[in-house]
Amino acid sequence: MEHITSTPTAKAPAERFTGDVYLDMIDAPAEPARLAAALVRFTPGARTNWHSHANGQTLHITDGTGLVATRDGHVIRVSAGQTVKCPPGEEHWHGGTDTTLMAHIAMVVGDGEGDGTTWLEPVTDDQYAEAVRKSDGR
Repeated sequence: MEHITSTPTAKAPAERFTGDVYLDMIDAPAEPARLAAALVRFTPGARTNWHSHANGQTLHITDGTGLVATRDGHVIRVSAGQTVKCPPGEEHWHGGTDTTLMAHIAMVVGDGEGDGTTWLEPVTDDQYAEAVRKSDGR
């Protein structure tokens, strides 16, 4: 057994996120296990870039209300206590709504050479606004 002490909260890199996003690493992939887990906090309007995961991703929402959207236009509005599974290779993004923060624990199983994430382009303001509209019936 190993007691892992807290790591300092870090601001998420601007090349992968829009808006103010903060990360607290829980676990990083290390052989033989390949789990990566982080607590990620999104301020209103903040979001990830489009991305995918070689082995999929599980998001467990811990606080607030947020959005998870896929390239085909599917949008899920999520809130604390809910869990979303993104299948391997599915291009998606996630973040807070336009008026509320959202925090989740993001879990991915690495591919042997890192966490298996492929980062893509930012979600445009128009794409984000459309997802907000779809999620709340505006």
